[in-house]
Amino acid sequence: MEDLFRSYWWLLFPLAWFVSSGFSSLLNYRRQQDTLRLIQTYAEKGQEPPEALLKVLDRPIDADTEMWGGGNYGRSGRAGDGSWFSVVLFGVMAAGFAYATYTDIYGAGDAFLIVSFVLGALCLASLVSALRSGGRGRRD
Repeated sequence: MEDLFRSYWWLLFPLAWFVSSGFSSLLNYRRQQDTLRLIQTYAEKGQEPPEALLKVLDRPIDADTEMWGGGNYGRSGRAGDGSWFSVVLFGVMAAGFAYATYTDIYGAGDAFLIVSFVLGALCLASLVSALRSGGRGRRD
């Protein structure tokens, strides 16, 4: 069993992403169900529901804006904040894997080199995205 974990420990990360995405979709589904119940109470009373309440239904159930920082819940609301987070995250990870390549940890220097190149490319792509959207304000 230990050999199985040692060989496939990295599968924990995609599985964790899968579980967290499913949980986020479940929470969004429940939010929309609660909104529909609230709109139903407005309809039973013969009142018009507020516009903000109707906007909740426009967003798809599987929208993951809260999970990746797309919404402005407690954030500064500037465009590109998520991109700068990605730049730092991918840059630090690329540097860590480059160090693992340099020191040949576990004798897998070639594999770590490939991973560091991929993460470096993601860092550069996030940097370009952050620089392109950095000067513009949010248009809601």
